[in-house]
Amino acid sequence: MAVVDINIHHLPEDLFSNPKMLNGFLDSAPRGFGEIARVAQLEDGRQQLILEKPAGYQNLNYVDGDYSAEAKLAAMDEAGVDYGIMRVPVWQEWLPLETCKEVNDNAAEIVKRSHGRLFATACVPPWGGKENVYELERCVNELGVVGVQLACHYGQLYLDDAVFEPYLKTIERLDIPVIVHHTPLPVEWKTVIDYTNLRREFGRITDQATAVGRELFSGMFDRMPGLRFIHTMLGGNWFANTALMTPHASNKKEAITRLDPTGGEKIKSYLENNIFFDLTHPHSWGKDQVECAIKVNGADHYMFGSSFPVFYGWMSQGVEFLQKTIEMSDEEREQVLFGNAKRLFSLPI
Repeated sequence: MAVVDINIHHLPEDLFSNPKMLNGFLDSAPRGFGEIARVAQLEDGRQQLILEKPAGYQNLNYVDGDYSAEAKLAAMDEAGVDYGIMRVPVWQEWLPLETCKEVNDNAAEIVKRSHGRLFATACVPPWGGKENVYELERCVNELGVVGVQLACHYGQLYLDDAVFEPYLKTIERLDIPVIVHHTPLPVEWKTVIDYTNLRREFGRITDQATAVGRELFSGMFDRMPGLRFIHTMLGGNWFANTALMTPHASNKKEAITRLDPTGGEKIKSYLENNIFFDLTHPHSWGKDQVECAIKVNGADHYMFGSSFPVFYGWMSQGVEFLQKTIEMSDEEREQVLFGNAKRLFSLPI
């Protein structure tokens, strides 16, 4: 059974050796909003790009050498992954258009060097200006990307905000899926920063769950029914929220209506047609949780992702976990490991 990893992180291979590129990343992080980007050295002499918010609280660490084509392909060979889909991790929330163009060009070069094993997604600022739209069209028509990536929010704005609609309509017109990656911290972040695991895991889960909820209840999929969003981190545990967020009418006469029961069927239709999930490093979530997610939302809505190279072991651990630990039918296993990715991204494999 072939395996596709839809969550392989991409950064420019010359990020640390090209001052223009490095400054493009460093300068894009909005220091005025507390995002502090800096470069530091590891004990082995390699450089790392660190993001802090607030000062002293690390949220991201990118290490030189982890993002080369060779590192990706070697990890895939070791883990038994046949194909991978690349995305820029987190930083796409801020990158300006000119830096995005260079990032997209480098991704296209890596795709060529992979001999059909790696695919790219477009990294473009999500504002509806014509230059941004032209870059997305270039990525699709000339570079051959298989999808587009977005952050689940930009500054204070989630993707249901009207400012994103012109860009989203372009995505719908081009008929490509959207990977919605988590951001370093949720919009409301002050309650999670004190403890590392809350900050770097639970904070991102909270952010994804909020993003999915806002998309579902905003009506944006009525206006743009062709959009297909693939959210990381299992959509922030959305399988646990599915029934709760599609409430049924009470069996008694109530004094007042506290929840809207009329949207339940519509929300279910959005979850069926517009929202899909990246099964991000599934072994970290646990057997019961992953099996529950697949049972609730359907095996046709989940795809394996490793977040390589956050932890090198996550790719092989995740593949083995889905192949040997999770109880599901052979058909469901094929969907999660290969079929859904091939279908949604229209992969030529």
